[in-house]
Amino acid sequence: MAESTSLTSVKDEAPAPNPSRGRRSRSWKARLRRIPIGGWIGIICVGVPALAALLAPWLMPHPPAEINSTRALLPPMPLEGYDSAHPLGTDNLGRDILSRLLAGARVSLMVGLLSVVLAGAIGLTVGLLSGYYGRWVDAVLMRVVDAFLAIPSVLLVLVILGVLSPDLWTLIFVLGITNWVIYARQIRTEVLEVRERQFVKAAQNFGENGPKILLRHVLPNVLPTFIVLSTLGVATVIVVESSLSFLGLGVQPPDISWGLMLTTGRDYLADAWWVSTLPGLAITLTVLGILLLGDWLRDVLDPRLAVRQ
Repeated sequence: MAESTSLTSVKDEAPAPNPSRGRRSRSWKARLRRIPIGGWIGIICVGVPALAALLAPWLMPHPPAEINSTRALLPPMPLEGYDSAHPLGTDNLGRDILSRLLAGARVSLMVGLLSVVLAGAIGLTVGLLSGYYGRWVDAVLMRVVDAFLAIPSVLLVLVILGVLSPDLWTLIFVLGITNWVIYARQIRTEVLEVRERQFVKAAQNFGENGPKILLRHVLPNVLPTFIVLSTLGVATVIVVESSLSFLGLGVQPPDISWGLMLTTGRDYLADAWWVSTLPGLAITLTVLGILLLGDWLRDVLDPRLAVRQ
């Protein structure tokens, strides 16, 4: 009888399963399956150029830098005078547009991603430290942020690129160190709100140290905001890179980017519109896709939306 009572008490003391965790998991998976039309458009518009960039060496019908003056300014299919060997036409030097679009996708996406990785890493670190620790840490870091914000970012980029050689890696570095303040300010604002929540206070009362609280409790709650900022950042950097390349301060030959292709065709818009229009469409669709994808990811990953649902 005593043994039966003991077993009953053990069962009573066993921890009950947490139904809210299971509901949250099912809710997240359900929202992941219910992808809206905007999410699908974003996935397609980003996935196609990303896949094309990965497979570019095998998809390019011609070397992207191969010059053939006898085939200059051939129109794309199905315009009159097209050549099936160049389905998207050629530029003023007879270089294949399709091959250059594929090669340019690799460079443009790489510039966008790596610049955002650099800017995001700096901005996320500064925002977490400034928002959580406050006091003199916040004062010092935010004055640095204010100093960067006081200088127009475009002017800073132009000055740095004017001093340094405007090659691919310099461009990535410059775009990274001039855009991190956007992440720092927004993440700091989020952390200031998160650190006042009860679960953070409880972790502090249980004696968890600051870095552990930041990584386990604060960081997951600011990640949705960081993801949205990063997607916006990639889209912005692609546009900025295209603008700089158009001005001759971005990607330099023999590297190829969509912005550099725009520069190539600006003198032929009246007679050979495809030389600039096709890379311009690639930039527009990719940027639109990134923005739609970021909006969908925010809806999927934001825990506050999970609570409302």
